Amino acid sequence: MTPKPITVALRAGISLTGLILLPLAGCAVGPDFQKPAPPDVKVYTAQPLTPTASVPGFAGGEAQSFAPASDIAADWWTLFHSEALNALIAQALNNNHDLKAAQAALRVARENTRAGRGAYYPKLTAGFSASREQDPYDALAPVPSNNASLYNLFTPQVSVSYTPDVFGLNRRTVEALQAQEQGARYQLAAAYITLVNNVVATAIQQAAVQAQIDATRQMIADNNQMVQILQDQFAKGYASGLDLAAQQSQLAQLAATLPALLKQKVQIDDQLAVLAGKFPTEAPAQHFDLTALQLPRDLPLSLPSTLVTQRPDVLQAEANMQAANAQIGVAIANRLPNIALTGNAGSTALEIGQLFGPGTDFWNIGAALGATLFDGGTLQHQEAGARAAYDQATEQYRSTVLGAVQNVADSLAALQQDADGLAAAAKAETAAKATLDITEHQRQVGYANTVGLLNAEQAFQQARIALIQAQASRYTDTAALFQALGGGWWHRTELARDEHGN
Repeated sequence: MTPKPITVALRAGISLTGLILLPLAGCAVGPDFQKPAPPDVKVYTAQPLTPTASVPGFAGGEAQSFAPASDIAADWWTLFHSEALNALIAQALNNNHDLKAAQAALRVARENTRAGRGAYYPKLTAGFSASREQDPYDALAPVPSNNASLYNLFTPQVSVSYTPDVFGLNRRTVEALQAQEQGARYQLAAAYITLVNNVVATAIQQAAVQAQIDATRQMIADNNQMVQILQDQFAKGYASGLDLAAQQSQLAQLAATLPALLKQKVQIDDQLAVLAGKFPTEAPAQHFDLTALQLPRDLPLSLPSTLVTQRPDVLQAEANMQAANAQIGVAIANRLPNIALTGNAGSTALEIGQLFGPGTDFWNIGAALGATLFDGGTLQHQEAGARAAYDQATEQYRSTVLGAVQNVADSLAALQQDADGLAAAAKAETAAKATLDITEHQRQVGYANTVGLLNAEQAFQQARIALIQAQASRYTDTAALFQALGGGWWHRTELARDEHGN
């Protein structure tokens, strides 16, 4: 059986494509990407790290030590030993819309990469046309063999086109798309660790603000009592109007601080709701207490050379470098000749039933070579721009690495200072409590008056607020260290593995 012309055309096109591609396999112009070397530093701080100060008997007073070259757990927040915090983070990871948007962005980048790979293969299209035609009656050469001037024309056909990747244009383009896909994956990882840290920090802030509200309300109540006592003493001539006015002014100033704290508390509750993917009216039921949290004692500390393989922002900057490097190859390939192969086969007849009958088939095979001879320097400058873009991406990568190392160093310094600050605040709170206890005892035996006792109570509450803020800083900066080190995202399968399992 003699092959149909359409089959002959397709086979010829495929054979011609293979002959051209055989000597060109693996050829791609432009520089191959080289991963940047890790930073040549082994520590983050100029001074050796030592365990932080211990403040026994106070929430957040545990001593913390650092374990160099140790890994970070994927669920590091469980080290705070708060079931309420664990549940809230689980809600946020399931419902947060910014995280879902980052997941969708990764899917977009993945599909773009898959779409780009389609350029590796021939393009096969099929078509069918049907027309009713009228030729002039006095035409010298009517189209149909029966000399009819009014006729139908039916034409099904298949076309094959292929542009061999002679100089690696398609490969470099796909390489850039793959790098952009990886960048989107690292953006997702960054969104993940940012979300977790924001939930932890906001929960700690909620607990701290609520504790400050409680202390402020207690101080307002104490000052109200002091004002009432002074009013009675003023009425009996035992206190001056100046003392009463001063106490009333102090009460007014203290009362003015409460609305700001209440507003902050409402805003924090709303923020927790939004982080969990809810409306403010659907705020999570969890409420946090600093005394219910446990400060992690043993803190992992990745080496700087490992940090650059963990931080999503550094990895994204590296992916941007690779994409920019691939674009250099794209720009070079655009300046070189390109080959286009085409094949077309089909049938045309006056009646549908006559299609593919004897004498109705047609086919053609062609090849075209094209090159830009003059474009006013457009392609040349595009290549120069691609090289400059790579230089830009390289410098941005280096800046990102420096920022990452600084971020860790700042977190370590903050933890050390937080421990010292908590120790000082604890001493102040202990001294204020001792003063309060002594004053209360003196009042009971007649050596101190009520006003002195209330002043001691106010001093104690102020020291308590300072202690609350110091405790909150320790918890928050501990969470910030985990984020600065990369947040352990590489242990989560959906983040660490791409579509090829890498």
